[in-house]
Amino acid sequence: MKQIKISKLAKDLNVTKATIYNWHKQGKIKFVKSSTNRNFVSEETYNKLLKCPKSCNIEKNVIYCRVSSTENKSNLETQKQRLINYCCAKGYPIHMIITEIGSGINDKRDKLTKLLQTGDYTRIIVEHKDRLTRLGFNYINLLVQSQGKEIEIVNQVNDDKEDLIQDFISIITSYCAKIYGQRRSKRKTEKLIQELQNDQN
Repeated sequence: MKQIKISKLAKDLNVTKATIYNWHKQGKIKFVKSSTNRNFVSEETYNKLLKCPKSCNIEKNVIYCRVSSTENKSNLETQKQRLINYCCAKGYPIHMIITEIGSGINDKRDKLTKLLQTGDYTRIIVEHKDRLTRLGFNYINLLVQSQGKEIEIVNQVNDDKEDLIQDFISIITSYCAKIYGQRRSKRKTEKLIQELQNDQN
C-alpha cells in the first residue's frame, strides 16, 4: 500500500501539519506507521480528503465573479469586493477568487471549467445565479451536489439588465453565424438588435 507523507497532505489541502495531527487526535483520520515508525497516511485516505475535504470540515470557499464583456470590466472588481465582504460577514475562509470575462451562455469558460474539473472547492459563492451560467444551472448544481459540494447564491434577485442584453446579443450572434455564415452574421445581428430597440421605443 502506497504511503503519503504528512507534509504532502498538508500542502495539497492548504493546511498546516499541526492541523493534520489535530485531525488524527480527534479521530478524523488514521495514520499508518512506516518500518521506521514514522507517520504517514494511506493513499486511500489521501485521495478521500482531496476529493471531499468536508469529511474533515475543511472549507474551500471559492468566490466566482463574471461579467459578459470588457465594457463591464469595472463591475468585476465591485462584484468581487461585495462577495469578499459577504464571506467576511459569514465567517467563510476564502480559498480562491476567480474572475472571468465571458458570456453567461458560453459553456467553455476556461477558469470555471478548470474549477469544476479539479474539484478544488467545497463551496462556490456567486452573487447571482446567472453569474455562474445563464442556461443549465440545475445541471451544474446537480453535478456539484453529487460531489458533496455546494453552490451558494448571495442574491436571488434577477441580474442586471445591461449584462443580460450582452448575453442576449451573444445568442443572436451565435445563431446568425450558423444561419448566415460569419461574414453576414454581424450585419444581421445589428439589424435584429435595432429592430428590438425600435419595438421598445
